[in-house]
Amino acid sequence: MRSFTTLLTPGGFLLLAIMAVLQWIMPPESLSALVQIYPYAVFGAGLFFGFRFHRSQLLFATLVLAVADRALLQYAAGDGPAEGTARIVFNAAAVLVPLNLAGLSFIAERGFVTARGLLRLAIILPQLPIVALLCRPEQAGLAALLEHRLLDIPFVGGLPIAQPALLAFGVAFGLVTVRFICRPDLIVGGFMWALVATLLALTTGRIGAVSTLYFATAGLILVVSVIESSYVLAYRDELTGLRTRRALTEALLKLGGRYAVAMIDVDHFKKFNDQYGHDAGDQLLRMVAAKLTKVLGDEGAFRYGGEEFCVLFPGQSIQDAIPHLEVLRRAVEASSFALRDPDRPAKKPKKSSSNGAPSQTVTVSIGVAEGKDRNTDPQEVIKAADEALYRAKNAGRNMVSV
Repeated sequence: MRSFTTLLTPGGFLLLAIMAVLQWIMPPESLSALVQIYPYAVFGAGLFFGFRFHRSQLLFATLVLAVADRALLQYAAGDGPAEGTARIVFNAAAVLVPLNLAGLSFIAERGFVTARGLLRLAIILPQLPIVALLCRPEQAGLAALLEHRLLDIPFVGGLPIAQPALLAFGVAFGLVTVRFICRPDLIVGGFMWALVATLLALTTGRIGAVSTLYFATAGLILVVSVIESSYVLAYRDELTGLRTRRALTEALLKLGGRYAVAMIDVDHFKKFNDQYGHDAGDQLLRMVAAKLTKVLGDEGAFRYGGEEFCVLFPGQSIQDAIPHLEVLRRAVEASSFALRDPDRPAKKPKKSSSNGAPSQTVTVSIGVAEGKDRNTDPQEVIKAADEALYRAKNAGRNMVSV
């Protein structure tokens, strides 16, 4: 469900909004006024946030979209590119833009002034002189390959873009889909919708105001995806998937009336981390977080810091919260944590090894406190829950204390 939401927001909703504006809301006379502002604002924002957030993906994708839009307006504007240079520029843009966007989405972020950042620039910049070279009369044979009919498919013949461009879009969508399935990410989802917007720009049947708006919308989707991703990083812990301490602070400010707060700490975590390493420690934290989410839900669970977690129970007393916390404590204790063998095969063998992977019993200590009304300082309740947590640890661990 979260992956589906990640894919739809914000790109899907932005594109649907622009399509609705163009189709039903905006009168034709207002379109030219919007084109004078919208693309420049979006492309400027893409360059700014690319530099500001050190996102070379965004910066280079913005450049690709802006250059493609300006080139098409310069050489192929009108009711449709028919022949000569206009047709070559159009075909080249229809092939290169989706492949560039897919490539940028697939390569890990490494900044600008790095070997990989410069390599991206070295791949993108030569494409301009290559397209210019294809426009020369002596390269007519190569240029003809851009609209070579690959298969005899009747319903494809009426589309404004040629089959090589359709193939390029198919490959691009395939790559981005694989990337998203392997690691659902807001920015990769943004690249998916940017590809859709680019396809719409090239299939409008006319290069002009509408195509420019779709190119700009592709850029806007990527800009908003980067901003949304930065927001999520601030409010969602990357390791465990739980909400962060900053999100906890804001949630505490919204509380009113009675509520309970529980502080949860993994027992002997430092010793475990020192003995088995940080990777095993990360696995352990993810496992505890998964149990916490399964038993207590996602909305009220937070990673407080290190091996410590926090849970809010709005509208509940200590007596209401303790049964849920006991279920969590027993669930963690019952789950034997298997340590991963660094030499284990990538695929699970059909027959399990008789030796088996070493396992550890994991327990948590929990302290819980209660806020009586709106006048109660939430930080004092957190402090009281933390003190209860230390009482649980001093009393032998693996228990709930008040």
